[in-house]
Amino acid sequence: MTADEFRELALNLPGAVESSHMNHPDFRAHGKIFATLGYPDKTRGMVKLSPQDQRQFVTQHPEAFTPVKGAWGLQGSTSVCLSTARPEIVAAALDLAWQASAVTTPKKKTTPKKAARRKTSA
Repeated sequence: MTADEFRELALNLPGAVESSHMNHPDFRAHGKIFATLGYPDKTRGMVKLSPQDQRQFVTQHPEAFTPVKGAWGLQGSTSVCLSTARPEIVAAALDLAWQASAVTTPKKKTTPKKAARRKTSA
């Protein structure tokens, strides 16, 4: 598959738009990045999957999918080798990434810091 085919598949998802992040194209929906192109080089794309979905794609299609290195990879960011990826498989991965972007994560509740208590001596 080519970068243009990856782009077309990503942009065919409802509400998806192309933008730029760190000097390479990204694809966003629901205000979140769900895929990118050109990182770490022009031969690759990335889909942001759940760790469970990532394991499935890496296991079933190791020639095309690998976890991104580091913490991002542990969280599901998955590299796509464009030259070996089949468009129908990438379309399925992009769809899962797009669906995950629609899920709203609850904001962490912040509690005010407790005021330091002073000991008073009588």
